[in-house]
Amino acid sequence: MSKHYGKERGISNINLEVYSGETFGFLGPNGAGKTTTIRTILNFIKPSAGSVEILGLDSIKDSIEIHKNIGYLPGELELFNQMTGKDFLTFMANLRGGVDWDFVEEMISNLNAQVNKPIGSLSHGNKQKLGLIQAFMHNPDILILDEPTNGLDPLVQEEFHKMLKSVKDSDKTVFLSSHVMSEVEEICDRVGIIRQGELITVEKIEDLKAKKLQSIEVHFASSVSDNIFEKLPNVSDVEINGNVAKVKVSGDNIDLFIKSIANHKVTKIIAPEPNLEEIFLSYFKGDESKDDENKGTESKGDENKGTESKGDENE
Repeated sequence: MSKHYGKERGISNINLEVYSGETFGFLGPNGAGKTTTIRTILNFIKPSAGSVEILGLDSIKDSIEIHKNIGYLPGELELFNQMTGKDFLTFMANLRGGVDWDFVEEMISNLNAQVNKPIGSLSHGNKQKLGLIQAFMHNPDILILDEPTNGLDPLVQEEFHKMLKSVKDSDKTVFLSSHVMSEVEEICDRVGIIRQGELITVEKIEDLKAKKLQSIEVHFASSVSDNIFEKLPNVSDVEINGNVAKVKVSGDNIDLFIKSIANHKVTKIIAPEPNLEEIFLSYFKGDESKDDENKGTESKGDENKGTESKGDENE
């Protein structure tokens, strides 16, 4: 799907499938189009081209039925400041036609949510807890969460991860937009990376790591020259200080790198496991442009898929 705003770029040809039972991470810098994608999936804005299906239903024609089966936490959470947290959750439960209140009370306790004070008096983190509870409270088939741990302290984030694990164990689907790489690495099965309104890759976490940009530090027995790595195509960001060389090696094959240092006496090699943040940043190296976060994308799915988005070439 695509979403354009006149001459302004929105999102283009987003073709995406999220499968039932998986936790899918949606990554990108501010302004890349993440929130627009989510708003289009939910029919808050309509695509300029393409279509969105969720659970085999059309996002526009069947939006009411779809919303019954979705729990949603927006990135910019707005609540009723005059209500207490308990009143707000009761209101949301009634809109849902009733929920298991024992389950709600359990989440309130586990998250240590403040529900007896006016929402307007609560901290951002406590408001976020209420947002999480209302998203989970009706045990939906699909959760769509935009920066869900924003403002939460580490202990509450840990509890949130337990909530997601419980959802995953129930074979339900999570679509998660986040900038916390450690979180995505821990809980997601696959990730999609969006850049300048275009989906540039969708991969399993383990496959993405195979394309790692790994930082390696080599200690030699004596000083080495600056050109020791100059003929290696997968080596970059070389820093040599006396007998210590710091480099970045891309790809999964470091054989050439090992052979290049074998001609010298090596006393130590430090090569920490690459994390998802390094991999993510490698996609945006040298890219300083920003996208408008308020521009859209498109998503589609069937009975065997949580959400799926199709580009306009599939119209």
